[in-house]
Amino acid sequence: MVGIPNLGATVWYVKYTIATCKSGFAWLGAPERRARPPALPPPPRVQKDGMPLQNRVTPFGEIASSEARGTLMGNRGCLHDAHRALSRRRWTTRAWLSCRLSFKGRRRQLMRPGYCTELFFLDEATALAAGHRPCAECRREAFRRFVEGWAAGAGRGGERVRAADMDRVLHAERIERWRGKITFDAPLAGLPDGVMIDRGGAAFLKWDGAVRPWSLAGYGPPADVAPDETVTVLTPRPIVEAIRAGYRPEAHQTATRF
Repeated sequence: MVGIPNLGATVWYVKYTIATCKSGFAWLGAPERRARPPALPPPPRVQKDGMPLQNRVTPFGEIASSEARGTLMGNRGCLHDAHRALSRRRWTTRAWLSCRLSFKGRRRQLMRPGYCTELFFLDEATALAAGHRPCAECRREAFRRFVEGWAAGAGRGGERVRAADMDRVLHAERIERWRGKITFDAPLAGLPDGVMIDRGGAAFLKWDGAVRPWSLAGYGPPADVAPDETVTVLTPRPIVEAIRAGYRPEAHQTATRF
């Protein structure tokens, strides 16, 4: 004769199983409910000690700290450590890019360990002077126009130019490992608008026929520079030729303020 199970013990066992399961109905084979991961917080622009992150690029290609905001973002690979401090390296790839600040709703945590170091530029003229070309994904139209200008400036109009080929040429023209940034001298009058020059250790932008001093926050009033003066050019030569051939970079709004 089969014995009748103790009803009270059976009820207790069911309650115990439910209480100790990770999901209340996992023991019945029901799918476990998972909480939606919280949205990432807005990316911080300062370190824990309140100091700005070292992520602003100058026309000399140097990376500085500043609270001023940029109009473009970019990268040269992963340059930071787990504490969001830059290492001694200033690039880990030949593909130096300039990107939009926002693209398809993507959000980034600044200086996430093991990921590309987000760098920021006052404007595209600054990015080009430092040796950063337009990104082929988020700045697709600018990249297309840049490629056309690059090919025309190199005497290769109509030819197919690969991004990797431009990166290889640019890397050889923008920086030397032990000597720093590569520059060249040229008459000011022969340079197109959008090119950056060095005068006495300070950067200047040639724009709409005027020469304006650069800063991390914007441009100042036009300087008095003779058109026939020979100047030191910061913008890499291949980019200068792309600009001369028709590519017009974007300049910060302060470039036309005065």
